[in-house]
Amino acid sequence: MKITQATIYPLSIPLIEPIKMAREFVRDAKTVLLCLRDEEGRTGWGEASVAPLMTGETLDSLLGSVKYLVEGAKSCEWGDPQDFADNFSSILYGNASAKSCVEMALLDLFTKRASIPLWKYLRAENNLSHLADPKPIPLLRMLGGSPEKEVADAKEYRAQGFKHWKIKIGSLSLGEDLKRVAMLSDLLAGDVISVDANCALNLEDAIRFCESDEVSKLSFAEQLIPADLALEDFVLLKQKSRIPIGLDESIHGMSEIEEFIVAKAFDGASLKLIKTGGVLQGFEAAQVLSANNLKLNLACKIAETSLSGAATAAIGFALGEVPWGFSMSNQYLQFDICDQALKANRGHLDFAQLAGSGIGIAPNESRVKEALAKGYSLIQC
Repeated sequence: MKITQATIYPLSIPLIEPIKMAREFVRDAKTVLLCLRDEEGRTGWGEASVAPLMTGETLDSLLGSVKYLVEGAKSCEWGDPQDFADNFSSILYGNASAKSCVEMALLDLFTKRASIPLWKYLRAENNLSHLADPKPIPLLRMLGGSPEKEVADAKEYRAQGFKHWKIKIGSLSLGEDLKRVAMLSDLLAGDVISVDANCALNLEDAIRFCESDEVSKLSFAEQLIPADLALEDFVLLKQKSRIPIGLDESIHGMSEIEEFIVAKAFDGASLKLIKTGGVLQGFEAAQVLSANNLKLNLACKIAETSLSGAATAAIGFALGEVPWGFSMSNQYLQFDICDQALKANRGHLDFAQLAGSGIGIAPNESRVKEALAKGYSLIQC
């Protein structure tokens, strides 16, 4: 398979409402979309989101890396997807987000040529074709804002069928966050409820949080402390905590997963394609978590379109289970660039939405062009 043409789109899509996290305030989603065309005229699409506090990528840096990688990719013959990662490394060191974007587009092309959905390809390549059709993946809904808004949103989305929740903490005092958590935990009793501090707590406050009575109904707490703390600090937090500990910013790929497994420092992890370097390495990481009886949360950065959502969901459908839910973030966008945007069905995502070959969903090029970031234009390679 040869790449004959590539178009790169720098996008900025406003959110339905701003999202306040512990270390940033997000008003719009900046993401890079890539369209590759092969020698037979097929198109494959990829996406990677800007995440300065997680991957170090800005829109400009991500554009530069994707462009450099694509220019090198046009001289390659793309055969077995299992060789993609080595091919990328021969062109560009590091840059997991850019590699994820290009890998997604190549996998879309490859599985379209093979007339197979991406999630089925993952099963076939990993001797999982015997598994039954995948169950719907539970979607995780974020809660934030004033207490009144959080309660109203929780009631509204619970009535729609949502049963997995993430409460953002770390921007208020510890006491205020504990009060919020206790109130929402009582309201949503019986559901899968988590908190996410995005590295905002120090170790002392994280331990106080995890030892408190208010958190007893939580299913897990995600990335309470900074990723650059010593491994011993994570071990201590895990030992002190009365609730499971999940990691996000600390986990980018297999090396971190293996290190934390050996140290017995966590109970599960959140996997994002922009961290793992793509679908294939993300799926490998998910399998290792499962094999070690660790929980999995799949996630898109705030906020990616249905394209990235579909590629991420392919991992969950291939595995057949995502116990900590899927943070599908196109639900926070004012509009999606795909005509058949992924939608929640009673708080879940059904695999029938991705029944077509390839990733299973494609952007509308007119919508993509309308979403170009101000001051930017598409790039042809």
